[in-house]
Amino acid sequence: MTGILDQFSLAGRSFVVTGASSGIGKAMAGFLAQAGARVVLVARREEELAQAAAVINVQSEMATYVCADLIEREALRDVAERCRSSLPSGAVDGVVNAAGINLRQDADEVSIDTWDATLNLNLAVPFFLTREFVPGMREQGYGRVINVASLQAARAFPNGLPYGASKGGLGQLTRAMAEAWSRHGICCNSIAPGFFPTGLSAPVFEDEDYRRWAADQTAMGRNGELHDLAGATIFLASPASAYITGQMLFVDGGFTAR
Repeated sequence: MTGILDQFSLAGRSFVVTGASSGIGKAMAGFLAQAGARVVLVARREEELAQAAAVINVQSEMATYVCADLIEREALRDVAERCRSSLPSGAVDGVVNAAGINLRQDADEVSIDTWDATLNLNLAVPFFLTREFVPGMREQGYGRVINVASLQAARAFPNGLPYGASKGGLGQLTRAMAEAWSRHGICCNSIAPGFFPTGLSAPVFEDEDYRRWAADQTAMGRNGELHDLAGATIFLASPASAYITGQMLFVDGGFTAR
């Protein structure tokens, strides 16, 4: 009989993680590898990607990487094939969509180009890239999709109109993915992090007053550290979450509870 804790093991599983050269994507790839999964790191900066994979491989040879600019949607099929080819089995059990941009423009400064770039990478790419892996996950009757959303899926912040629209849309995309694919054993959920120190959030954490304000808004009285995302990542990637789909889990220290 399989033990309860065995349900959280990712041994023998393989995941593609986008935005994995830095920040939350890099951290989540590391958590998956520590739980036993093989991971394919995807991002556009090859030097950072190689370094991220090397850090994981110090503990175990569980990481490879594919350098690609995901904003080029017509190339996503090729990216998916390169990911499969980098795995010994060629099979992908799950996708973590962590790649994203936040250009932090005032509403009056948002252009058609910056709007399109934000909605493309943050909202369109998670669907079109993930869909490339669905046939394989459907065939094996198992899949896990984790979309990385944001507080701005539920809250509006200054200078974040396109970003907030994309992350709110990602919440609905997660539900739509779940409706489309969960009957095949593919659970689709999202994690909405609070304030975490990453390259994307550098403008917040470089401002002492804003950083203190963000911490004070949480029920816990502090901002997040990347290790705070480990439990949610492993849970939603593992067999333990087999009856959970279409949900958004806020890992925000209680920011949205207040």
